[in-house]
Amino acid sequence: MKSKLSIAIFSILLVSLMVIQPVLINAASPNPKANKIQGQYIIVLSDSSDLQNEIGKAKSKGAEILYEYNHAIKGFAVKVQNDQALENIKKNNPSISYVEPDYEVQAFAQTIPTGINRVDADLSSTISGDAQNSVNVDIAIIDTGIDSKHPDLNVYKQISFVRGAKTANDDNGHGTHVAGIAAAKDDSNGVVGVAPGARLWAVKVLDRNGSGSLSNVIKGIDYVTANAAQIDVANMSLGGEFTSSSLNFALSKSVATGVTYVVAAGNSAKDAQTFSPANHPDVIAISAIVDTDGKCGGLGTSTSYGADDTFASFSNFGSVVDMAAPGVNIYSTYKSGAYATLSGTSMASPHVAGSAALFKASNPLATPTDVRNSLLSNGSNPPALCDGNGFGYFNGDKDAMPEPLLYVRNY
Repeated sequence: MKSKLSIAIFSILLVSLMVIQPVLINAASPNPKANKIQGQYIIVLSDSSDLQNEIGKAKSKGAEILYEYNHAIKGFAVKVQNDQALENIKKNNPSISYVEPDYEVQAFAQTIPTGINRVDADLSSTISGDAQNSVNVDIAIIDTGIDSKHPDLNVYKQISFVRGAKTANDDNGHGTHVAGIAAAKDDSNGVVGVAPGARLWAVKVLDRNGSGSLSNVIKGIDYVTANAAQIDVANMSLGGEFTSSSLNFALSKSVATGVTYVVAAGNSAKDAQTFSPANHPDVIAISAIVDTDGKCGGLGTSTSYGADDTFASFSNFGSVVDMAAPGVNIYSTYKSGAYATLSGTSMASPHVAGSAALFKASNPLATPTDVRNSLLSNGSNPPALCDGNGFGYFNGDKDAMPEPLLYVRNY
């Protein structure tokens, strides 16, 4: 279990590029308990095994190979007709370390947005909002993809692991919204992100409905791990209520290659201990607060998810949560070149991912542990007094282990 210091499909409303105050509808619905996908499994092999040989044997026994994994884990995902077919693959095969079910995974769904303002990214050394240079850093968005032609985003590379989707162009909107919070350009138009203009890697693992499989997600992590020499930070605003050894192993190995992972805690108002990947000890798990005026002090308007400067009513909590960040009524980029306002821990997570990217830009040799420690040490903790800007804590945390609230002015 991590120290405090150490996906629900969103309903969304597409808004015009010209709308200044888009209408918000209920975006942070609870995350359903993850379902197993009938007939789909993830097979993890020993390090000494021959991957292609094992794939060939599985095919000969009637399995359809969905994905193969070469970097984060050694193994492959299969689809079989029945349990007997799976048993035939496993029988007398010492190369197989373990087999586990595949699960459904869900998305946890230029002005200076209140979230950017609240963490004082506009006052950091990069000065978000001054229309200057882009941040020299790479962020992977493992999500529904990113709108590849959005004028406010620097989409550097893209890849899709969703069947039927040839590119990672976002057909849902969630991934584009997340990307904008982390890294929308500082160009005097639209919105600005925490790490303005950072190079975005669109890794599509969720479909147009914001749904995908655990095997998709692991393939996304495998891709990030293969490109760890270039990717600094990965954001995962997704997950489910399940535990997966293969996902945990993949994340551990990917973090060991130097990639910092920031993930959403979930929107079920429950202890995040039972939610993956939020419960992984090597990721930075993020809860959500309400902030409606971009300042501490609780003087902003109230929302359906709570009063200004309070813990969001939908947010998961608990000892595995590392940080809190704004996650209610967040205005950001959206599919088809548009902008929208959404709520959820999905929106809180990229605030921290962008902040991690800012730190890496100034400290390129920093390890994921260095990044985590910097974020936590710079955050505000109770009983921090409000400074009139963004440094100050919030009320209503649902447990006795208050997590630091994101603050990046010193970056």
